[in-house]
Amino acid sequence: MRTLVILTLLAALVIAATCYESHEYLNPFLNRRRANDFIQADTRLRAITQERIRERSKAPQEHQRELCEDYYPCEMYAFRHGYAAAYKHYFGRRRTK
Repeated sequence: MRTLVILTLLAALVIAATCYESHEYLNPFLNRRRANDFIQADTRLRAITQERIRERSKAPQEHQRELCEDYYPCEMYAFRHGYAAAYKHYFGRRRTK
C-alpha cells in the first residue's frame, strides 16, 4: 500500500514537471510578433480591399467595354462586330473642343 502511494505521488510529480511550461509563468504576456503568429487578419477584408484597388485601375479596354455595355445599341453592335469596333463606331468620333 505504501509503495502504491509513493508511485502515485511520483507519477503526479512527473506529469506536473513535464506538462508545466516555466516560460509562461515567468512572462505571461506575448510580444506583438508572437501574438500575430496565431491570429490571422480577416481574409475577406483583404479581398475586398484588393477588389477596390482593381476597380480604380481598370484597363482602357475594360472601361470602353463597360461604357458600351451600358448603351444598348452599342451592345447590340458589339455582339455582331466586337466591342472594340462598337466602341469606335458609337464613341470614337466624339471630340471635345
